[in-house]
Amino acid sequence: MRIVAGRHKGRPLNAPQGRATRPTSDRAREAMFNVLAHLGCGGGLNGARVLDLFAGTGALGLEALSRGASHVTFVEPHRDALKTLRTNILSLNEIPNSAVKAHKATALAPIDDPDQAVNYAFLDAPYNQGFSEPALLHLASSGWLGEQAVVMVEIAKDEPLALPPGFATLKEKTYGAARVVFLRFTALSAAAK
Repeated sequence: MRIVAGRHKGRPLNAPQGRATRPTSDRAREAMFNVLAHLGCGGGLNGARVLDLFAGTGALGLEALSRGASHVTFVEPHRDALKTLRTNILSLNEIPNSAVKAHKATALAPIDDPDQAVNYAFLDAPYNQGFSEPALLHLASSGWLGEQAVVMVEIAKDEPLALPPGFATLKEKTYGAARVVFLRFTALSAAAK
């Protein structure tokens, strides 16, 4: 597993042993970031703030940093994955541009400062566990998503995804056993919060 493009192109990433973490393949990651680059929204990765939820190895967030994102917050609750994630951040010298939170996705503390809201969020939850919808709802209601943020959700190819209020589908792509849904967040109304 390697960084696909940008200033860290070709640099290797570690993955934990076993099947608890399912890293997105280099090929699928490249295709996903190509879609992001051509959506025409989100403002582009250059200088963007990014949230990598269910981060695992951190491959998605580290790819974003390599492609010009200014800061990535990685959220991962599992100890083995956290150890690998921290090793990958260190090996790419991205500690100053990263924050690691050892939390479950729905336990992420709210943020009040709109300047800290993210432009992009990546969700790659374990397949067929029903984690994506509650995570989206939590992000929307906790201030993490900026107005017009782009959210990339990776789920199993046949897994349903019910969108909470405030999200609209921009595009869907299938990569092998995975389906990636690209969403735009348009902020919850005060009544919905």
